[in-house]
Amino acid sequence: MAKIELIMPKMGESIMEATILKWLKKPGDKVEQDETILEIATDKVDSEIPSPASGIILETLYNEDDVVEIGKVIAIIGTAGEQVSDGSSNSASASKSEDPAPQVAVAQPTAVAAVEASKPLVTAMPTAQTVTSNGDRFYSPLVKNIAKTEGISHSVLDQIEGSGAGGRVTKSDILSFIEENHQVKQTTTPAPPVANQSTNNTPPKANEAVSTAFASTSGGDEIIEMDRMRKLIADHMVMSKHTSPHVTSFVEADVTNLVNWRNKNKNGFQQAYGEKITFTPIILEAVVRAIKDYPMINVTVKGTQIHVKKNINIGMAAALPSGNLIVPVIKNADLLNLAGITKSVNDLANRARANKLKPEDIQDGTFTVTNVGTFGNVMGTPIINQPQVAILAVGAIKKKPAVLETEEGDVIAIRQMMFLSLSYDHRVVDGFLGGSFVRRVADYLESFDPKREI
Repeated sequence: MAKIELIMPKMGESIMEATILKWLKKPGDKVEQDETILEIATDKVDSEIPSPASGIILETLYNEDDVVEIGKVIAIIGTAGEQVSDGSSNSASASKSEDPAPQVAVAQPTAVAAVEASKPLVTAMPTAQTVTSNGDRFYSPLVKNIAKTEGISHSVLDQIEGSGAGGRVTKSDILSFIEENHQVKQTTTPAPPVANQSTNNTPPKANEAVSTAFASTSGGDEIIEMDRMRKLIADHMVMSKHTSPHVTSFVEADVTNLVNWRNKNKNGFQQAYGEKITFTPIILEAVVRAIKDYPMINVTVKGTQIHVKKNINIGMAAALPSGNLIVPVIKNADLLNLAGITKSVNDLANRARANKLKPEDIQDGTFTVTNVGTFGNVMGTPIINQPQVAILAVGAIKKKPAVLETEEGDVIAIRQMMFLSLSYDHRVVDGFLGGSFVRRVADYLESFDPKREI
């Protein structure tokens, strides 16, 4: 009967390969259409790959932890009556046989995890924008940033064996190299002298600090190895900080009218549209209006070029069951009214909690909003979600005494106040633009019409 080739799916324009985390089905196992066969991971997201058809797993062509290029055959599925291979292979060439050419199927993956909003997802640069060492070998910006941070020279980098396409050094390759060298240093480096006996006042390097951190005089410290997601978060933090000089501007907004309107109309809004309305959609609506006023905040930087984005795609933080945060994106938010934004916010948040987001749900963002008020924080200094140039943090809404100007004079009243903090890339966003933009967002929030119709 028919054989179907399961292809490693394309996970985005900048994703060229993925790592197989776990095979959930083995050769000989029956599988139903849309049933998950394996889990994969990229630098952006973990995904579940479903079966494109019902049948039997005849052969798996790669092992767990293998890095596979997009478009490669990773498994063979037989629809009925096919013979099962004796075992898996680690080469796609194992799929060749004298049988008629199998059908090709690319399953649509489902995203199941990503990086916390203030720890942004880093979009890998396309291979055409990779940079070279002094020789002929190519290295991605992420690999070069890691090498620079760890003090790895070009000559040492050229000696690392690459597992990527064409022998390219991937992030996993360089991290493995760093880990191996760290272990060697631990076994060969003598114990450091006692602090009060040292005559060298030079602070230790980063890798030396890690080595000494494993020593515990009390014996009560717990050592926890970073999991894969935490390592990705760490890489994203360093990469964003190395890429963009961060500046943060703060504004305090009086959102009393907004709060009163939402509290008064939340039940009626749900009856009218079938959606619960939180403060998030109202804030996003104000952000979209401010981006229209200041389009140069909605850009990316590539080399010395500034790319102004026509679409306004707003990324928002949503909690995952694991405790991490993911940044799903509301596409073309400027074309949606408040009800449309509310529906998108609720849909993406619910699917994030249920691990049902797709890779396209977290791609193509042009501006990000993170709600630090969820944790009871009044303000924050978020890290830019590369390759964007700005990210807005909204704090908790607190009742405070504030001075109001009236016809009879100034009075002190209890108002609902909220801090907004905008971190921006000072290469292309100066203080005037950054400060004016966050002030404009606050102006729209403060001028919210308390008599607005649902």
